[in-house]
Amino acid sequence: MRRFLDGWRSPFRLQGPTRVCTPVGRLVQYVRRTGLILGAALAIAPQFATARDDALPIERLTLPPGFHVEVLSDQIPGARGMVLGPKGTLFVGSRAQGDVYAITLGPSRTYAAKVRIVASGLNMPVGVAMRNGALYISAVSRIVKLDDIENRLDNPGKPAVVYDKLPSESHHGWRYIAFGPDQRLYIGVGAPCNVCKRDENRYAMIGSIKSDGTDWRVVARGVRNTVGFDWQPGTNALWFTDNGRDLLGDDVPDDKLNRLTRVGEHFGFPYCHAGDVSDPEFGQETRCSAFTPPMAKLGAHVAALGMKFYTGKQFPEAYRGSIFIAEHGSWNRSRKVGYRVVRVVLDAKGNVAKQEVFAQGWLGNDESVWGRPVDLLTLPDGSLLVSDDHAGAIYRITYRKS
Repeated sequence: MRRFLDGWRSPFRLQGPTRVCTPVGRLVQYVRRTGLILGAALAIAPQFATARDDALPIERLTLPPGFHVEVLSDQIPGARGMVLGPKGTLFVGSRAQGDVYAITLGPSRTYAAKVRIVASGLNMPVGVAMRNGALYISAVSRIVKLDDIENRLDNPGKPAVVYDKLPSESHHGWRYIAFGPDQRLYIGVGAPCNVCKRDENRYAMIGSIKSDGTDWRVVARGVRNTVGFDWQPGTNALWFTDNGRDLLGDDVPDDKLNRLTRVGEHFGFPYCHAGDVSDPEFGQETRCSAFTPPMAKLGAHVAALGMKFYTGKQFPEAYRGSIFIAEHGSWNRSRKVGYRVVRVVLDAKGNVAKQEVFAQGWLGNDESVWGRPVDLLTLPDGSLLVSDDHAGAIYRITYRKS
């Protein structure tokens, strides 16, 4: 794991790498070590006057040997979905905040040189996607876009409506979106409830549209709430996470990792959960055997959200083609679970061979929580980004041989 110089991290919000190597930086280090009051340090170094003093404790995070983690930015309140623009701008959605951020990365892509808000006042703009220079944003009942966004970061204008016929309910109304290999925009539409029976062509499903908002199609049904999907390199098969229902106990049912094999496939909700758990209210109507079982059970209440196939070359060869899943963490379990990133390894036939913890430490032994992973993104250099809506941060995970 990456440690900061001399075992501590500067509490100041720097617009650059976390190293403090300038003369002023060395003076700030000296001030902290010798116990001089912060006001004296700020008087000497006034450029730090707006900085924060609650640095994220990333030294608590553990990863496999050779992997290192650093904070790309801690200035992204409510950070959720991520997408990289063709010119290298990182766009990040949020939920309650209603904002969409544009992060200009430093030359080394190891830190955020500048953070802008390019859209605000939107209804839970969790999902972001890029197509032909336009940034597409989910906003519950609508999909909107900002054209030519990377050339207009300081003056993005008002988002244009692309599609406005999605359900308006806020329960599971935040939507993950992404463009598929067929250049269509895929949209997750959650159930407006814990468990209920609604129009399966409109709720608890994944749909898609053309980039101009036309030609709505149902892709998958019986999906309670997916907030992460990706296409497998080589096969273009759609894989997605799905959150299991609540109020059946601490350990039932599991969240799922699913794979779509045909358009319109049904994955069980609300009749069956996790492939083999019949719903107490609706399960008598249709047996679990009628639906597509999950490729993997991920654990009950872990809140599996973002998932990505690792497509980079920086990580060891064994990691290439693996699926990384961000577990946001439980909210109603007697003891907390999740709050980590897991790795799913596939075999040569595309089946799940094993699951293992990749990054953890956001959940303390005393069940205190300082971070909640949400989404994942592989940068062109092969490093892996993780968004965290609880800490308002983006982490960058890298690998280097010892």
